[in-house]
Amino acid sequence: AHRRLPKGFMGAVPALGLAGDTSGALGLSRSAEVMKINENTVLQGQRVTLVPYTAAHVPRYVPRVLGLAPARSDGFTDLLKGSVSVSSECTFIVLDTERWAGQACTDNDCMVGDVNLFLTDTEDPTLGEIEIMIAEPGYRGRGFGKEATLMMMSYGVAKLGITKFEAKIGQENEASICMFKKLRFKEVAVNSVFQEVTLRLDVGDQERRWLLEQTSHVKEKSYVAPQLPA
Repeated sequence: AHRRLPKGFMGAVPALGLAGDTSGALGLSRSAEVMKINENTVLQGQRVTLVPYTAAHVPRYVPRVLGLAPARSDGFTDLLKGSVSVSSECTFIVLDTERWAGQACTDNDCMVGDVNLFLTDTEDPTLGEIEIMIAEPGYRGRGFGKEATLMMMSYGVAKLGITKFEAKIGQENEASICMFKKLRFKEVAVNSVFQEVTLRLDVGDQERRWLLEQTSHVKEKSYVAPQLPA
């Protein structure tokens, strides 16, 4: 997995995905507009439930995924808490549906990863760069990443007007490349300098119908953000 940290940590949610990298940034007004659209949204699937990334998720999730020492994570996560509200990403935290359903456990107790959409092209707002990471090893290879990716793609098409998806994946990450190809992405470029592959999916009428069929089971609910720890 590879992922750049937010540029200077200026107004960016930490991106912790399997596939992808992003360059360029949208203006803050555009970024805030995009981020607000999912702040009250829960998408509940069979294996995964997607909830919006809030400041309450930062203290546990970011240090754990990045492997930060406690002495550093305090200041680092404090910095990131202040940046959650304005970002160039649309981010959902991925939860284990079985554990989370009915509030059987808190978000922090059933996090398994995150999924992100980057609006990387200021001249083409219909292009979204997608990333997915299943951070918990025990959940990999069980269809959690596939369902989360499909749910995010469907959300991007229906709510954000995305008609083109790209994924940038490290060449060594064969599992992720294979998954995206199964989701109808095609390899369009190889960057030997960064050792990454770019895959792309153009969403026409046929792909849109297929995507909506794949996610017809998903239920959309309202989200109540967890409280920050004292």
